[in-house]
Amino acid sequence: MQEGFGEGVLSIWQTPLYQTGETTIHLSQLVIALLVIVLGFFLVRYVGGTLSRRIDKDSRVSAQRAHVIRKMVAYVGYLTIVLMALPIAGIPITVFAILGGALAIGVGFGAQNLLNNLISGIILLVEHPIRIGDVVELETDRGRVEDIGNRCVRIRRFDGVHVLVPNSYFLEQRVTNWTLVSNEVRGGVTVGVAYGSPTRRVEQLMLQAAMEQRAIDDSLANPEVLFEDFGDNSLVFTVFFWTRVQVATDLRRLQSTIRFRIDELFAEDGIVIAFPQRDVHLDISDPLPLRIVDE
Repeated sequence: MQEGFGEGVLSIWQTPLYQTGETTIHLSQLVIALLVIVLGFFLVRYVGGTLSRRIDKDSRVSAQRAHVIRKMVAYVGYLTIVLMALPIAGIPITVFAILGGALAIGVGFGAQNLLNNLISGIILLVEHPIRIGDVVELETDRGRVEDIGNRCVRIRRFDGVHVLVPNSYFLEQRVTNWTLVSNEVRGGVTVGVAYGSPTRRVEQLMLQAAMEQRAIDDSLANPEVLFEDFGDNSLVFTVFFWTRVQVATDLRRLQSTIRFRIDELFAEDGIVIAFPQRDVHLDISDPLPLRIVDE
């Protein structure tokens, strides 16, 4: 009876599932191939995690390079496991040459965006137009890049909200990367003073307000004040300076601090920050009629 049971299990194990020409795919081949894929994927994830921890301990490897290494190891590992499992399942790799035309049509109609983002993700990892930790500005969002995935880039906005952006967006649209080459940026503060103000004194006070800030980097260039224009209502001055930013709001905070200081210095020196003014002219060639109304 045990022999009969064993023969029954063996016959099920060797059940042919698909046959074409000289190729026959049995249940045993399919099960073994699936096990190879599952175990192989777990192995790739384990190796990737171990490699990631070792890379993180090495201070000589940047976060961006470590991210690229992890992704490339995962891509190569998953592809190798699939290529190993296909012959075990009885599916020759050459079958893809026959199915290439049909696959291309299917990709064109059904998976165009998916493949576009996948390839774009590989390009982002290789060319590095954005990196982990970069501060980027899109059309309506600004934040720091946290992850470059297979399909999308995860960005954490400065208000704490996460935004998922398709990889292809960074290759097809205009993106401002504040820290692509370095974190050095130039900023400026513009102010208008009333006509009649001592212009050289205005220049001195604006330079003083800028030079007092530790965040200003004078190793690149010293702060500079330019007399921009004779405006409709004011004399327009701008102080330019260089600083290093970690987040985009660093520049805005520095500009705000300089504005506070300029306002204090101008007030101490009696310099008036201009406001819109209009001259009104009355035509008094004829007497103006007056009328008194009793209440």
